[in-house]
Amino acid sequence: MQTFSGVGVAPGRVLAPVRQMPKPVQEPHPNVNIPADVTVESQAQRIKDAAKAVQAELRERAASANGEGKQVLEATALMAADPMLVKSAIKLLSPEAPGGARTAERAIWEAGGTVAETLKGLGGYMAERVADVLDVRARIVSELRGLPAPGIPASEVPFILAAEDLAPADTATLDPSKVVALITSSGGPQSHTAILARALGLPAVVAAVGVDGIADGTDVYVDGAAGTITAEPGEDLRLAAKAWATQASTLAGFSGNNTMADGFRVPLLANVGTGTDAVKAAEAGAEGVGLLRTEFCFLDRDDEPTVEEQISAYGAVFAAFPGKKVVVRTLDAGADKPLPFLTNADEPNPALGVRGYRTDLTSPGVLERQLEAIAAAEAANSADVWVMAPMISTAEEAARFASLCAAAGLKTPGVMVEVPSAALTAATVLREVSFASLGTNDLTQYAMAADRQLGPLATLNDPWQPAVLQLVKLTADGATLASGASGAPKPVGVCGEAAADPALAVVLVGLGVATLSMSARALAAVAAVLATVTVAQAQQLATTALAAPSASAARAAVRAQLPILDELGL
Repeated sequence: MQTFSGVGVAPGRVLAPVRQMPKPVQEPHPNVNIPADVTVESQAQRIKDAAKAVQAELRERAASANGEGKQVLEATALMAADPMLVKSAIKLLSPEAPGGARTAERAIWEAGGTVAETLKGLGGYMAERVADVLDVRARIVSELRGLPAPGIPASEVPFILAAEDLAPADTATLDPSKVVALITSSGGPQSHTAILARALGLPAVVAAVGVDGIADGTDVYVDGAAGTITAEPGEDLRLAAKAWATQASTLAGFSGNNTMADGFRVPLLANVGTGTDAVKAAEAGAEGVGLLRTEFCFLDRDDEPTVEEQISAYGAVFAAFPGKKVVVRTLDAGADKPLPFLTNADEPNPALGVRGYRTDLTSPGVLERQLEAIAAAEAANSADVWVMAPMISTAEEAARFASLCAAAGLKTPGVMVEVPSAALTAATVLREVSFASLGTNDLTQYAMAADRQLGPLATLNDPWQPAVLQLVKLTADGATLASGASGAPKPVGVCGEAAADPALAVVLVGLGVATLSMSARALAAVAAVLATVTVAQAQQLATTALAAPSASAARAAVRAQLPILDELGL
């Protein structure tokens, strides 16, 4: 047996043979003699044809994909024929180019590297596109060589997919009936691999150094909750995998009514982006929507959607939850989600720049038109609509957002708590609005000064960090202080990835969080665990986590007191 440790990003215990992603395409040799009868024009045409072929293949895959996978493939297909990449490569074919003429393969390789370095230097969202560029480069080189494109291996039987990391075009088209778990030697908790695994409900471990060297066909046991991978496991782990397969049926559904062991109600809501997402979430039993990501209406556009277009998009979500709460997050553009008509791609540090609510300072009018559309969509449906602004940092900003909501006719304004200053001053911030929702992904990133996309910082970028839990508690305590004469705390929810972790969900309730919002697939697991504890027990576990010296110690101490997690393989 050989055991590897990493960061568990999706729970589950499975046993299957491992299949390795093909190794990266080998770099074309820089010093290849070009035959005299090979012209620059013919080489240029080869590059254009190869780029178009790769684009066509990606578009074909996009046509059969759905949701986020479809969007990723379409975006990657656009990059395959990107004029900057193709033109840069063609320039390198000329004998007058610095360093002399190149083969078509070498030219596209060098051009792709240059584009990737440029994007990396821009930081933020643009830096995240580096993997896409290098993936496209490898595909074009394979096409030029007449070789199959790099991708997920074919298999007659279900298998565990191992890799250094997975490219977006690959993660978007995984067949979960064949790929039963994902393990990577790099990546982080917010990598494409992690996001896809959670969306598909596949057990997954990332940042597990060495797993990309396990021999094909080796039996491997993956525990996605513990973050461990065992090659050639013993009989005890084989039995654990069988037990998980049997017990998984316990988590097959959610009743739509989450109640703790003492009868206390903690509504479980869903994070959605489209009307289709909302319908699926309602079918999964979600008690409402805790986060409607309105960016889906704005992305991949060069201009602002009309108010009418927005009304239609939001209305499709509201219609799926008649009479139930739907929390709408206003446009969260900037950083990893730049928009041509709204954000500045040249910001040196986009994560700390003009993003979220702050875009109203540089592009006034966009937010007001969005609020107008939300109000109109609410009027045409029966959902209970709450509206919150992302990246609120001060009470002054909260007050201004509340006034904009009032002007639009929206009755329940709120704020996202992602910036530590909002948590530290929650009492004054929440006096200006009706509720708060904690975005634990960004709150963790900012509290720990750790870019959420970087694999090497995965241990810092962990919502179990006691410092992050302290900020959650400060927000909940601030909500109580902001209650005023009514005496009822302003409601505080969590809509970040932390809510989908069943053990952490218990801690969040113990810290004073009133609602939890997550991907629809996580609802049943969170409900099953919350049903076994009382509020008093949750508060005790929260105290334990707060007192821990590290994220790993906090997680271990809490999990040790929740035997249901081990029983369910969570």
